[in-house]
Amino acid sequence: QVHLVESGGGLVQPGGSLRLSCAASGSIFSINAMGWYRQPPGNEREWVALIRSGGSTNYADSVKGRFTISRDNAKNTVYLQMNNLKPEDTAIYYCKAPGLSWGQGTQVTVSS
Repeated sequence: QVHLVESGGGLVQPGGSLRLSCAASGSIFSINAMGWYRQPPGNEREWVALIRSGGSTNYADSVKGRFTISRDNAKNTVYLQMNNLKPEDTAIYYCKAPGLSWGQGTQVTVSS
Protein backbone atom coordinates (compact mmCIF):
# COMPACT_ATOMS: atom_id res chain seq x y z
CA GLN A 1 0.00 0.00 0.00
CA VAL A 2 1.12 3.53 -0.73
CA HIS A 3 2.06 5.59 2.31
CA LEU A 4 2.01 9.38 2.54
CA VAL A 5 4.61 11.43 4.42
CA GLU A 6 4.10 15.14 5.01
CA SER A 7 6.93 17.63 5.59
CA GLY A 8 7.73 21.33 5.41
CA GLY A 9 5.93 22.63 8.45
CA GLY A 10 7.42 25.01 10.97
CA LEU A 11 7.07 28.29 12.83
CA VAL A 12 6.40 31.36 10.71
CA GLN A 13 5.32 34.93 11.41
CA PRO A 14 1.96 36.24 10.24
CA GLY A 15 2.18 37.20 6.59
CA GLY A 16 4.89 34.64 5.94
CA SER A 17 4.95 31.64 3.62
CA LEU A 18 5.59 27.92 3.81
CA ARG A 19 5.52 25.11 1.27
CA LEU A 20 4.34 21.73 2.47
CA SER A 21 5.20 18.51 0.67
CA CYS A 22 3.43 15.17 0.68
CA ALA A 23 5.65 12.38 -0.59
CA ALA A 24 4.05 9.09 -1.57
CA SER A 25 5.92 5.80 -1.28
CA GLY A 26 4.47 4.70 -4.61
CA SER A 27 2.99 6.11 -7.78
CA ILE A 28 0.22 8.67 -7.47
CA PHE A 29 -0.34 8.77 -11.22
CA SER A 30 -3.53 6.72 -10.99
CA ILE A 31 -4.87 8.52 -7.92
CA ASN A 32 -7.47 10.98 -9.13
CA ALA A 33 -8.01 13.21 -6.15
CA MET A 34 -5.45 14.15 -3.53
CA GLY A 35 -6.17 16.59 -0.79
CA TRP A 36 -4.76 18.54 2.10
CA TYR A 37 -6.52 18.69 5.45
CA ARG A 38 -5.67 20.35 8.74
CA GLN A 39 -6.53 20.00 12.40
CA PRO A 40 -6.29 23.19 14.46
CA PRO A 41 -5.61 22.83 18.20
CA GLY A 42 -8.73 21.66 19.98
CA ASN A 43 -10.74 21.39 16.78
CA GLU A 44 -11.87 18.79 14.29
CA ARG A 45 -9.90 17.98 11.16
CA GLU A 46 -11.05 20.10 8.21
CA TRP A 47 -10.57 19.97 4.47
CA VAL A 48 -8.26 22.59 2.94
CA ALA A 49 -7.64 21.87 -0.74
CA LEU A 50 -8.06 19.24 -3.45
CA ILE A 51 -6.33 18.53 -6.74
CA ARG A 52 -7.49 16.06 -9.37
CA SER A 53 -5.36 14.14 -11.83
CA GLY A 54 -6.29 16.55 -14.59
CA GLY A 55 -5.03 19.47 -12.52
CA SER A 56 -8.31 21.04 -11.48
CA THR A 57 -8.37 22.32 -7.92
CA ASN A 58 -10.76 23.35 -5.17
CA TYR A 59 -10.12 25.28 -1.97
CA ALA A 60 -11.84 25.95 1.30
CA ASP A 61 -13.09 29.53 1.48
CA SER A 62 -10.77 30.25 4.40
CA VAL A 63 -7.63 29.68 2.28
CA LYS A 64 -8.81 30.67 -1.20
CA GLY A 65 -6.43 33.16 -2.78
CA ARG A 66 -3.65 32.39 -0.29
CA PHE A 67 -2.94 28.66 -0.71
CA THR A 68 -2.07 26.77 -3.88
CA ILE A 69 -2.14 23.00 -4.24
CA SER A 70 -0.09 21.28 -6.94
CA ARG A 71 1.12 17.80 -7.80
CA ASP A 72 4.17 16.34 -9.51
CA ASN A 73 3.30 12.83 -10.61
CA ALA A 74 6.87 12.15 -11.70
CA LYS A 75 8.05 12.78 -8.14
CA ASN A 76 4.96 11.23 -6.53
CA THR A 77 4.55 14.39 -4.52
CA VAL A 78 1.76 16.83 -3.75
CA TYR A 79 2.54 20.34 -2.54
CA LEU A 80 0.69 23.05 -0.66
CA GLN A 81 2.11 26.55 -1.09
CA MET A 82 0.83 28.73 1.73
CA ASN A 83 1.19 32.50 1.48
CA ASN A 84 0.03 35.36 3.70
CA LEU A 85 -0.28 32.99 6.62
CA LYS A 86 -2.51 33.94 9.54
CA PRO A 87 -2.53 32.76 13.16
CA GLU A 88 -5.75 30.87 12.45
CA ASP A 89 -3.83 28.73 9.94
CA THR A 90 -2.02 27.12 12.88
CA ALA A 91 -2.72 23.39 12.69
CA ILE A 92 -1.33 19.98 11.92
CA TYR A 93 -1.52 19.56 8.15
CA TYR A 94 -2.18 16.20 6.51
CA CYS A 95 -2.43 14.99 2.95
CA LYS A 96 -4.90 12.30 2.00
CA ALA A 97 -6.09 10.23 -0.92
CA PRO A 98 -9.03 7.83 -1.15
CA GLY A 99 -8.15 4.41 0.21
CA LEU A 100 -4.86 5.50 1.73
CA SER A 101 -4.13 5.90 5.43
CA TRP A 102 -3.53 9.22 7.11
CA GLY A 103 0.11 10.21 7.52
CA GLN A 104 1.66 11.66 10.65
CA GLY A 105 1.08 15.22 9.52
CA THR A 106 3.31 18.28 9.75
CA GLN A 107 2.88 21.08 12.30
CA VAL A 108 2.40 24.64 11.07
CA THR A 109 2.50 27.40 13.67
CA VAL A 110 1.82 31.00 12.71
CA SER A 111 2.81 33.37 15.49
CA SER A 112 4.75 36.54 16.10
